[in-house]
Amino acid sequence: MKDKKGLNFFLLIIVILTGSKLFNHFDFQNFKFEKPMLDMVYLLSFVMALFVLLKDYFKRPQK
Repeated sequence: MKDKKGLNFFLLIIVILTGSKLFNHFDFQNFKFEKPMLDMVYLLSFVMALFVLLKDYFKRPQK
């Protein structure tokens, strides 16, 4: 029987919310953020949550 882990729902919500905020705050005409310091915090939390989410998802069970 395989023991397959699913996605972490809490981290998935964090990734979706921070990613949408980054997308909304980015000005595509000037390639700048509206609030640079706040958006760097969003970017850092987005990258860290995405890393942990993908690390747990692709972690292979050992035999």
